[in-house]
Amino acid sequence: MTRGFLSQLTLTVFTLLTIACAAPVTDREATEPTDDSAATRTVQPDPREIHLGELRMLTDGGENAEAYFSYDSQRLIFQSTRPPFGCDQIFHSAVGGGPQELVSTGTGRTTCAYYYPDGEHILYASTHLGMTDCPPKPDHSRGYVWPLYESFDIFRSKTDGSELMQLTETPGYDAEATISPRGDLIVFTSVRDGDLDIYTMRLNGSEVTRLTDELGYDGGPFFSPDGTKIVYRASHPTDPDEVEDYQSLLASGLIRPSKLEVWIMDSDGNNKQQVTDLGVAAFGPFFHPSGEKIIFSSNHGDPAGREFELFMVDLDGSNLEQITFSEGFDGFPMWAPDGKTFVFCSNRHNSNTGETNIFVTEWVE
Repeated sequence: MTRGFLSQLTLTVFTLLTIACAAPVTDREATEPTDDSAATRTVQPDPREIHLGELRMLTDGGENAEAYFSYDSQRLIFQSTRPPFGCDQIFHSAVGGGPQELVSTGTGRTTCAYYYPDGEHILYASTHLGMTDCPPKPDHSRGYVWPLYESFDIFRSKTDGSELMQLTETPGYDAEATISPRGDLIVFTSVRDGDLDIYTMRLNGSEVTRLTDELGYDGGPFFSPDGTKIVYRASHPTDPDEVEDYQSLLASGLIRPSKLEVWIMDSDGNNKQQVTDLGVAAFGPFFHPSGEKIIFSSNHGDPAGREFELFMVDLDGSNLEQITFSEGFDGFPMWAPDGKTFVFCSNRHNSNTGETNIFVTEWVE
């Protein structure tokens, strides 16, 4: 499928907005990635990207996103749309490059993979119990929306994909799951109580606890390095027309993700605090290793809303700093547990215009 650069960029940016631990939906055809051994190459960051060292490009081809580190900082697990799969499946590989191994079932649509602290298990969400094919794309007649596939459930498996175990069984959307560095809790997003809220559960799926209850979307949660706090993205409509739009879409299994802010709370749901007030899309937040700052992706500063860059901010919303300066999309930032190695996904240096690939670097303070 061929497209002009502008239409490709627009579609890619808004597609990626939806997949910070949510199901990506795209109409473009993914190309076959290059040979794994040849994919890894080094490129230089923009001179203004003072926090980024030399970049290692780990993928080249397909749509690759949400790359998250193992607890020993040696491996990455990520979702990718690439032939022969029509929608995202889960792969993992070494941080330094090499073979990219399929670890999901190869059926349905998957998202939001994460390593368990023991290094022997992984977590991800999948629709494969509802249907083996990719679920249908959403109807955009109501504007840009993304679907909350009711067949999404959260699963645990060995790192090779074996011994698959279903952790959530309630009707409706369960996804966007990550794990505390303390190794005791999974945090995730669910519609089980009629709204999109954040919950925790034990590593085996037991002891589910609801953390948010304000009308609107709360999701994409990650724990702080010490496990005491959770950062997440949220949209809480108050205008009657916006409330009606949100509830109408939710009843149809849809959500409009154009305005999201960064929030934090204690790991038990107390002390909720809004961090950003940008009035645009702020998503994919992750704590700085110090626990005192948050990095996130946003189209802040672009009147057209198409350019997404990484920004960093203090927990009180002050000292907003732009981190990346690259045309197109930069998002899904994460530091490895070693506090130095950094990963993000970007449209930069692609062999095919509009594709998204994984980049690893050493963070520079």
